[in-house]
Amino acid sequence: MSNNGVVRKSGWKYLLLSLGAFFGLASEVIHMYGWEPFVFGNISWRDYSAFQSLIHWVITCVTWIIVGFLLIRAARNKLNFDIFVKGDSMKGWQLVAALFGVALSVTMSYLDWGTFKIIGEFQSKNSIPKFLFQHLYYIVETGMFLLIIVFGQKAFEIWTKKENIPWGGIICGLTWGAAHLISRGYFDVANGVISTLNGFLFGAAYLLTNRDIRKSWVILFLMFTM
Repeated sequence: MSNNGVVRKSGWKYLLLSLGAFFGLASEVIHMYGWEPFVFGNISWRDYSAFQSLIHWVITCVTWIIVGFLLIRAARNKLNFDIFVKGDSMKGWQLVAALFGVALSVTMSYLDWGTFKIIGEFQSKNSIPKFLFQHLYYIVETGMFLLIIVFGQKAFEIWTKKENIPWGGIICGLTWGAAHLISRGYFDVANGVISTLNGFLFGAAYLLTNRDIRKSWVILFLMFTM
């Protein structure tokens, strides 16, 4: 196989890892519509008790952590790609741009919720344990859609040789983001559009942190939950 062929094949491997992270996230559906109706009764997840919600979030997070661990290990062992390599320090303009992205994302969420998302979540849960566990769940979810971005970005950088385009964010928006059209249990265009746009912003934020996954995780979590 020619060197170009090897490069193209490597790109496909990264794309498969990116899609693996997306399908890992989607495994939550298996819990929600697989075993949970038999254990919790035939009720909507919106009507779960605090205890039922905690069980759902914990088991979902454990599933995501296992999937994430396997994807990260595969990237390191098979592709010699360590996602935890520390990026260069952010320049002033990068920090300002990242904070602008946070503000833009928060504004979109505010328009969707009619309030700040974190306030709306607290009011809807009406339970401190549920609120706290949900945000622990959000921390893990952020890590999973960050994997979509990291691996997707690498794949398209290999293919296009263009490193300043948020390829990973485009993939995140078209997968994780678009899936939010139905994530609330009904077809919600506004939620889907906002989540898709957020996916694009998440990818841009990853580049602004110079591909430092630790900084990206914090920034994306703020964009996602505030």
